[in-house]
Amino acid sequence: MFVAGLFPDDAVIRRVDGEAVLLLGGGRALLMQLAHPQVAAGVADHSDFGSDPFGRLRRTLETTYAIVFGTEEQALEASGSLRAVHERVSGPGYQANDPELLLWVHATLVDTALRVYRRFLRPLDPEEAERYYRESTVMAEVLGVPRELQPRDLAAFRTYVRTMVGTLEVTDTARRLAREVLRPRLPWPTEPALVLARELTAGLLPRPLRVQYGLGWDRPRKAALLLAGAASRLVLPRVPPVVRRAPPALLAE
Repeated sequence: MFVAGLFPDDAVIRRVDGEAVLLLGGGRALLMQLAHPQVAAGVADHSDFGSDPFGRLRRTLETTYAIVFGTEEQALEASGSLRAVHERVSGPGYQANDPELLLWVHATLVDTALRVYRRFLRPLDPEEAERYYRESTVMAEVLGVPRELQPRDLAAFRTYVRTMVGTLEVTDTARRLAREVLRPRLPWPTEPALVLARELTAGLLPRPLRVQYGLGWDRPRKAALLLAGAASRLVLPRVPPVVRRAPPALLAE
């Protein structure tokens, strides 16, 4: 028996968000979120970020997959659970269910998805990218961001992200949390993978935030990232979906 979800099978958001390569942007999205002082304060005060720096990202991904690939009931249940958790996250000057904060967190995920998909898989054509953004506004509404608060189209969305990046001031709290993301306490055999993750995160971050976080970047690193992206765009589209796609996407498809 077929049970409808929030998005049709041919939705661009299902195609894009189902790609496992988007996980390469996880560090970028987290550091962009933490660059907002109120988000950083909420994370520092109400999470076990030090022992599990990627737990927040994992929970966000689980909610995203439920909304994009699940039934309507699963989508609403996942978003409701997340809002219930956020209801307990409040402190001086912040409340996690504040639509403005939710909008920024959501925007970091959308912006990262579009950029990683373009760099490592293929660029979306303008119509596809616009459709992806329109579909993402549905997800944002389900998560608690009123439609009237969201940028009206992709061009306005990109302006919003650039404006935020240009005005955010990374706090000492954010820098401390960023160190937990970039240098998590994991067994030493994982260090080569962590070095690669740090390089990817630094290279994918918008320059103003990279500078504020104190992350080094130079021409050889930039060239290596460009080369990796070009190689990925040649190889990854030829990889069978059963290998390339994230498990929730495969189950839904």
